[in-house]
Amino acid sequence: MEPYGLALLDYFNGDHSATQIFHRDDGRDFEVPISLFFRDSAEFSRIEQAAIELCSGRVLDIGAGTGRHSLVLQEKGLDVIALDVSPHAIDIMKNRGVRGAYHADIFEFNQGKFDTLLMLLHGIGMVGTLAGLRRFLNHAHTLIDPGGIIVFDSLDVRCTDDPVHLAYHERNRNENRFIGEIHFQIEYKGLRGSPFSWLQVDPETLDKVSMDEGWDTEIICREPSGDYLARLSER
Repeated sequence: MEPYGLALLDYFNGDHSATQIFHRDDGRDFEVPISLFFRDSAEFSRIEQAAIELCSGRVLDIGAGTGRHSLVLQEKGLDVIALDVSPHAIDIMKNRGVRGAYHADIFEFNQGKFDTLLMLLHGIGMVGTLAGLRRFLNHAHTLIDPGGIIVFDSLDVRCTDDPVHLAYHERNRNENRFIGEIHFQIEYKGLRGSPFSWLQVDPETLDKVSMDEGWDTEIICREPSGDYLARLSER
């Protein structure tokens, strides 16, 4: 994730043209402007706004990035820990006023239990695969207080008629991969990170996997794009 972290740092230091490139393993490239990660609460999507309203008590913001959600939750008076694997993101969050910023992998993090686990901007994708989702949901039981919830958004990749994306889904099926398992490399200013997997899981598959791992799933809202917000609670 080093290219991602460097792009965040450049934007924070004044280069508002900073853009990262995602290279998908089928040869398709996507440009993502870094400004996306610095939007303030007035620019939050309907899903982000709904997710913030679901948070309560002690909150763990996983993959917090620039801390934009953590800052809003702090302003609401919640006790927030913001977690990210990028040291550059941690520095940015601290400079922006996030009080509890931690540089750690979620599977190695141990700072007590929480009422809400929050993962936005498709942050659940960091689990990589359906097996990774199972691992995360199993681990999440150790992070949640009784009555606690997981709140995250994801994308139902089936909500497309783009032939390039449909061909990618078929390619995944032929390689015995789940259709929402995306393989990327991030590039910024010529520096490419290591290849990684990113999971986009549809609500039906999420419900099945979650049930197997001891969680009940509620879909809070959906968009025509396939984006949706989910709340998981322990069974």
